[in-house]
Amino acid sequence: MSNTTTTTNVAAKDLKKAQKAETLYKVFIYVVLALLAISIIVPLVWVFLASLKTQAEFSGNPWALPTEFVTKGFWFTNFKQAWVEAKMGSAILNSVIVTALGLLLLLVVALPAAYALSRMEFHGRKILNVCFTAGLFINMSYIAIPIFLELDAFNGWFEGLTKISGFFTNNLVMTAVIYASTALPFTIYLLSGYFATLPHDFEEAAYIDGAGYVKTMVKIIFPMAKPSIITVILFNFLSFWNEFIVAMTIMPDEKKYTLPVNLVINLTTGSHEAANLGRLYAGLVLAMLPVLILYVCVQKQLTKGMTVGGLKG
Repeated sequence: MSNTTTTTNVAAKDLKKAQKAETLYKVFIYVVLALLAISIIVPLVWVFLASLKTQAEFSGNPWALPTEFVTKGFWFTNFKQAWVEAKMGSAILNSVIVTALGLLLLLVVALPAAYALSRMEFHGRKILNVCFTAGLFINMSYIAIPIFLELDAFNGWFEGLTKISGFFTNNLVMTAVIYASTALPFTIYLLSGYFATLPHDFEEAAYIDGAGYVKTMVKIIFPMAKPSIITVILFNFLSFWNEFIVAMTIMPDEKKYTLPVNLVINLTTGSHEAANLGRLYAGLVLAMLPVLILYVCVQKQLTKGMTVGGLKG
């Protein structure tokens, strides 16, 4: 009887220790998550408040709240100046065109390619997988100059045929093609890993019902892979939207500036005058808003898509 009581007491103590350790672990996790949230939220709030300040208010305490926008009706003057004087409106339109077209071209090519590489058996499949995986190690910034030189050579050839100069540079469509091409390795890698985890039962049932490969891919596989597709859309949207090196290299025309290029050229310190910091932060807010809105809309699907596995076979 005493042995049983002793065993019970020991088990109770071990249970209490385990519960205490679990509680401490949860507290630690919550503290870390709270600190991470603060580290993200505070800069965002600071940038928005800075976008409401006048130039004179930046010479004081950088953490002070903006006051003149209330007392003098300043409000969104910085946003108006950024939109009109710094030409943020045209830059946003250029970024929307390049990003949307780039994503469209990327999905049209990457979705069928990932489906074929992950769901079909054919000669050379493993070699293609290795090639696409190797493409993950190529940074777009490193090849910006070679891309420009190649496009410039095409310009000379095309001008000799049509008398149209600069067709392949200062071209939003060509920039979108470059974005889509350089994003293919990552996109195919991620989609292939997710497609490979899907069961084959639905495909086999579709084949029995008379559906072909294309219909099965579009009607069965793509809807099942929606979280993964949304993940690659968001990741590539961020990449295209914030890309600077390639856009600046192959589109030096001011009318073709995308948002990152416009922020650097028209809103930072120029050669003749100091930067208007309030207008600069207003431009940053305008550049961030589409990203934040998109993230809020696809947050749940993005969380699901982050669980995709590695590439199989």
